[in-house]
Order: sequence, then structure tokens, then C-alpha cells
Amino acid sequence: MTDDLEIVLERRGATGLVVLNRPRALNALTLGMIRDFQPVLDAWALDREIKAVVVRGAGERAFCAGGDVRAVYEAGKVGGDLTRTFFREEYVLNRTIFRHPKPYIALIDGITMGGGVGLSIPGRHRIAGDKTLLAMPETVIGLFPDVGGSWFLPRLPGETGTWLALTGARLKAADCLYLGLATAYVPSDDMAALEAALLAADPQGTDPSRELERIVAGFARDPGPSEVAAHRAAIDRCFAADTVEEIFDALEREGDDWGRAQLAQLQKGSPTSMKVTLEQLRRGSRLDSFEDCMTMEYRLSQACMASGDFYEGIRAVLVDKDHAPRWDPARLDQVGRDRVESFFAPLGAEDLHFDR
Repeated sequence: MTDDLEIVLERRGATGLVVLNRPRALNALTLGMIRDFQPVLDAWALDREIKAVVVRGAGERAFCAGGDVRAVYEAGKVGGDLTRTFFREEYVLNRTIFRHPKPYIALIDGITMGGGVGLSIPGRHRIAGDKTLLAMPETVIGLFPDVGGSWFLPRLPGETGTWLALTGARLKAADCLYLGLATAYVPSDDMAALEAALLAADPQGTDPSRELERIVAGFARDPGPSEVAAHRAAIDRCFAADTVEEIFDALEREGDDWGRAQLAQLQKGSPTSMKVTLEQLRRGSRLDSFEDCMTMEYRLSQACMASGDFYEGIRAVLVDKDHAPRWDPARLDQVGRDRVESFFAPLGAEDLHFDR
């Protein structure tokens, strides 16, 4: 493998292999990686010799820990256009994965957050391992769960998507499988052999997925019980509310360690981001297509780029690392309905649209 490439795109027999190749940065997604990936993925969609796409991260720690939000932060501070181009091109790539005609198999054995979720969950097959740690922790940096979150999160069982979005909860393989975020669990020690078997395959017929699923099934194991399943009733009970304030109240009424832990997580988030996120998921549940969700998310991304909370969140978590953000507004009761609605306003000629 070429160490100086941020993303390696290779043809291996009947399979397109993608390796996210920034292990020291936990394979965080850059605009350059997106721009390299997009045309190749488009070409593989039309190539009759390519029967499937396999995506993994380099190194032992991460599939992809997110988008390169530090670079977006730096651009926003000086008025650079990365605040527009990064999100626009990333969302187009997410949609390409969602609509890709070939089986798309993401080996998410490692940290999978934010942008890494967008490179995996929209695909047809997601294989979790022992090192899988999946989360959407955007509210603690003044953002919202994007990369298709408004499509897949409201469609998870019960209110688990709302819980994930607001708390940024971290999921292991058993939880991912229980929620449908992963389609199979394969032990980390067997991941290399699974990848080799997938790359050696040359499925025939009109449905290559069937042969690939048979290969995965040969390596798949039971990951054990899900912690999320054990708290499912409480999640559905507390996170079904129509407002973030009501969710706080419901968790306080739980009066147990689990409820207190959820409250502690919620208290770290931007009040604006939490209210926007809840509205995003409720609207997303009613939208008819992935594309409509991505158009909405692009509007949200640009509103966040114009909001101080994103820059304050990145400062607190990634720049100064004091983990003491000064949100503005600082309290939930200071975030009015008009402010939330403003994040969803159409962008006119700057809106993101897709050819259907």
C-alpha cells in the first residue's frame, strides 16, 4: 500500500477495494479523500466487471473517526469556502453510496463516528467487529447528526435513534447488530480472512449480494447481548417526547443510574444543537427519500457554519481541549422556536439538489 495516499482505491479481481489511509488521524475524512473516492465509485457503478465494493480503514484503531472538522473550523474562521464545499461534496458521496447498484461492504471494525458513519451506514452491508465503536456525537461540537442521520436514525427501532442523536452514545458490535446499524458481527481476528474471501469472490448472476452474504455468514458469530436492548423500554419512554425539555424531565423521573448518565451526556451538548437535532429527526421521519434528507441536512450544515456554537464546540474539544464550551444561548429555555426554524430555511440557488 502507498503510505502517502490518504485513500487507496484498487481493483482486486471483481471487487473494488477502498482503504481509508490516515491511521494517525484515525482515518478522518478530508475533502481530498472525498474527491478521490467519488469519481471511482461512480465508475465502478458502471463497470460490469466490478461486482462489489469493500471499504475498510487502515491501522488497528479506526474505520473512520469522522470528517476533518478541524479543517472546516479553520476555514470558517477566515471565511474559506471549505465550509460549503466539504459538506456539499460529502453529502453527494453519501448519496452515491446509498444508491450504489453494487453491493457495498463496510468493515467497521474500529472507531466509526460522524463522517465514518456516512461512509458505512448508507451502504448495503456493515460488518462490525470487536473493536467497533460507533457514535454520532455531533451535539457536543455544535453540529447535528448528519451524513444521512435524518434518514436512518428515525428509522431505528423505537426511539433509539433519538437517544443516539441527542446523547452521542457509543455502541459496540452487539448494539449495532441489535439496532440494524450492523448487518453482521465478525470477530476482529477474522476480519483479514473475511476481507481476503470477499476480494477473491467472483459472484455471478443478477444478484451478487447472495454469494457475498454467504461468505460473510461463514465468518459471522453471535456478539452476545446488547446493552441497548436492556434499556430499550426506558429509551422509548423517555425519548418519545416532543421537546428536549420534556426529555430532560422524563430522564429525571427515571431516578436511576441510567437516567442520570443520560442526563450527564445531554448536559454536555449545545442547547441549540439539541433542539435542532430533535426537530431534524422528527422531520426526517416524514421525508420520503434519502435525497430529501440530504437537502435538509445541507441547509442545517450551513446554518451551523453561521452559528457560533460550532466554532466554540471545536475550540473546546479539539483546539484548546478544555471541554468547557460557552454555548450561546447557554440554556435550553433561551433557544426559541424561531431560532430552530431558521436552521431549516431553504438556501435558494445554493441549495443541494440531486438528479433523480
